[in-house]
Amino acid sequence: MTTSRPVTFSVLDLASITMGSTPAVSLRNSLDLAQHAEKWGYHRFWLAEHHNMPGIASSATSVVIGHVAAGTTTIRVGSGGIMLPNHAPLVIAEQFGTLESLFPNRIDLGLGRAPGSDQAASRVLRRGLEAGGEDFPELLNELRSYFNPSGAAIHNAVRAIPGEGLNIPIWLLGSSGFSAQLAGRLGLPFAFASHFAPDYLLPALELYRSNFRPSEALDKPYAMVGVSVTAADTEQEAKRLATSQQQAFLNMIRGRFSQLPPPVDSMDDLWSPHEEAALRKQFGYAVVGNPEQVNTRLQAVIDETDADELIIASQIFDHGARLRSFEIIADVRERLIRK
Repeated sequence: MTTSRPVTFSVLDLASITMGSTPAVSLRNSLDLAQHAEKWGYHRFWLAEHHNMPGIASSATSVVIGHVAAGTTTIRVGSGGIMLPNHAPLVIAEQFGTLESLFPNRIDLGLGRAPGSDQAASRVLRRGLEAGGEDFPELLNELRSYFNPSGAAIHNAVRAIPGEGLNIPIWLLGSSGFSAQLAGRLGLPFAFASHFAPDYLLPALELYRSNFRPSEALDKPYAMVGVSVTAADTEQEAKRLATSQQQAFLNMIRGRFSQLPPPVDSMDDLWSPHEEAALRKQFGYAVVGNPEQVNTRLQAVIDETDADELIIASQIFDHGARLRSFEIIADVRERLIRK
């Protein structure tokens, strides 16, 4: 059955650095994309924390959020996400308290427990902190207490200023059941990265909804689903554009992180049958096609997941083609709303 319920659309930007380009260009393009996304009616624009990756420019995520928020006026801007075990909770409370003070009612704090990096970078980042994210619930509790004016006493009267007393929406992000259950028990909104772990999408959403307890933040579950989308005016062009992301993932599973490669006409000479099967499984929820195909597939994702919101990731080599992809997706959203 096709749902008639309107679904919010947002943007997840990985601030991709394309081959032959620089982080400076990538960050300018991120702001340009955010400005277009605001014009096209997207609700929020999130950036992700990654480290030691030559193809991603958003490692200093809070700084980039400030850059994007300063260059836009209405779109919500936030993290998708901050990898909390990499940081002292007080520092994140201060950073996002500062962002919220500068850009009131526009900042989201999405949190994950993965390192957002390889093992070498994780060791450097976390030093004496636990490496596996097992302490994530305790870190989350500490972080939330800094926003609560009566919570500072829990931590020897250390206060987050700016931060204390501010209402900054906290989201839990995940690609497994751990954060889904925790978000449900705490009554927080939950975002699942189906572009990372498609097999766990539906089980994680079920865990979240079945464990949900109403809270001050939410009276009912609110689920966001991350979807990789490559849209173009023709199916052939969309498939060609999607090969950049496919090549990047192929390099990753081969242990070689790279800048985002230019598209190719065919992947047949680049992957083995085993690698092709792995990529097709990984991109099981990826949407690639012309406007009609994108409309059909996104409607199917909404129907299957009952998502309240879709957050769209789109790793496309050419910035103009990426803008066109998000413009097509915005048009599709308007068509879905009118149904």
